[in-house]
Amino acid sequence: MTLAASKPLTDAVSLSGISKSYDGRLVLSELSLDVAPGEFLAIVGPSGSGKTTVMRIIGGFETPDAGTVAIAGEDVTFLPAERRKVNTVFQSYALFPHMSVLENVAYGPRMQGASRAARRAKARELLDLVRLSEAAERRPHELSGGMQQRVALARALANGPAVLLLDEPLGALDRKLRDEMQRELRRVQTELGATFIYVTHDQDEAFGMADRLAVMRDGRFEQIGAPAAVYDEPANAWVALFVGSANVFRARVERAGGALVSDYGPIAAGYVAPELGVGDVALVVVRPEATHFLPADAGAATGPNRIAARIVDSVAIGPSLRLRAVTAGGTAFEAVVQRQSDRPGADFAPGSASSSPEALAPGDPVLVTFGAASVRAYRDEPTA
Repeated sequence: MTLAASKPLTDAVSLSGISKSYDGRLVLSELSLDVAPGEFLAIVGPSGSGKTTVMRIIGGFETPDAGTVAIAGEDVTFLPAERRKVNTVFQSYALFPHMSVLENVAYGPRMQGASRAARRAKARELLDLVRLSEAAERRPHELSGGMQQRVALARALANGPAVLLLDEPLGALDRKLRDEMQRELRRVQTELGATFIYVTHDQDEAFGMADRLAVMRDGRFEQIGAPAAVYDEPANAWVALFVGSANVFRARVERAGGALVSDYGPIAAGYVAPELGVGDVALVVVRPEATHFLPADAGAATGPNRIAARIVDSVAIGPSLRLRAVTAGGTAFEAVVQRQSDRPGADFAPGSASSSPEALAPGDPVLVTFGAASVRAYRDEPTA
């Protein structure tokens, strides 16, 4: 009996050793990336980090100086954009104003030679998917920004691309529409099982939609992983400070195993970068939501992870309360907590009102505290 060899899963996109320079300036440096079929990958990074260049190389609008690009297992490094199984959705919708919504979506299949009946059927199917069937005969100028973006998405999907590239597609929308479109994009991607590669400056978008994040700096990927892992376990100090918000101070490694000493007393850390040795100065990072402010009389300011400070600001933002305290030495700490009125069982919370963070006011002395598990110590990078 002969057993058929199982076919390995081919990556939707595979970049290997990609480098690119413009006018002698290195933009991408030996960059590699694999994206699985049906994956939603978001690329984030500061301006100039190379995000758009990566997208242009995948899309066939740029050719790398070195390395290879494969789409669905096919080497397309030197193929032009029109010969790749890739489509792109940009921030500008680029819809044809003289065509109806249906005709806009059917345009790609039309260029591929599909019959009128086939391309219109495909267009209607995709308009159903993006919930715009009722707008099929309208012109783009008659639609809201969010509706136009959904038309652009349907049009980009009409040719059945192996990969859909989305370059800041929601940047022109207001916050409410962006939130709605995030949910729509993720729903469409999940229902189709499509492969999306998404570039954005908005980290909330990336964290809210992506299966994985790729964090870029200076033409390289600093970290690639699940959003929760990137946020909770940054690979280095730069990623820790770039992603989300963080409280930061310095401490010296006192002994192996996570014991550090800062200007404010002993610090217990759940993670100490392996390259740090006894005597090294570390950059200590704690997320605001893992930071807590206690009234100064809540206990003696002794033991690890207890720092004396004074409240300087308290701001309610929707359901959250953002508190800021500063030490005598000028180090600032921020804590983000759920407002008391929004907590389950808040009316029956034990203790006096003074135990609530909402009772703290500017000028009040506090103890800044955090659990060791939430403390991460990294090599102190000047760029961080």
